[in-house]
Amino acid sequence: MATSSAPLPVLSRLPNALTIVRFALIPVFVVVYATADNGHSWAAGIIFGIAGITDQVDGWLARRWQVESQFGKYADPLADRLMIDTAVFMLVLADRLPWPALAVILGRDALLIIGTKVVLPRGYEFSVSVLGKAATWVLYAGVAFLLVTVPGTQWPLWLFWVGLGMAVAAAVLYVSSVWGTIRSGRTA
Repeated sequence: MATSSAPLPVLSRLPNALTIVRFALIPVFVVVYATADNGHSWAAGIIFGIAGITDQVDGWLARRWQVESQFGKYADPLADRLMIDTAVFMLVLADRLPWPALAVILGRDALLIIGTKVVLPRGYEFSVSVLGKAATWVLYAGVAFLLVTVPGTQWPLWLFWVGLGMAVAAAVLYVSSVWGTIRSGRTA
């Protein structure tokens, strides 16, 4: 059985460090995409892709090493939301996505953020659903392909809309679960 040569305290910080890297990539992404020519940029797509990969890696490491933290519980999904929201905003500005896409994304994320603030004090614990995780992956893929393809390419737009539909469905399931828990007077 192989053991790690790094001390556990160092390893235990790696998932949160990856989350912080994802936050730091947001302004870098904005600058790179803002200077893109014709609304597409491989460099911005790669930065966005790295953010998507770190999302998967940090969660996997935290669970595998059993070092899940309160910081990670809140910061990880927030970093994902901010990266995706920022990319969608930039794509709307570049006329690569219609503004209703941004409205739906921001509305969904506002509902989840406000809802979290309301229900966590009541003892409700959010857990990531398979649909929610799959929606994040499809959204990351759709946005990444929109970033790297030339304007007018339709298939990344369809992939984005599928991911957005999945994200809205996951939000409806979260709200339904929370509402049922609150109505019954029990905690999750």
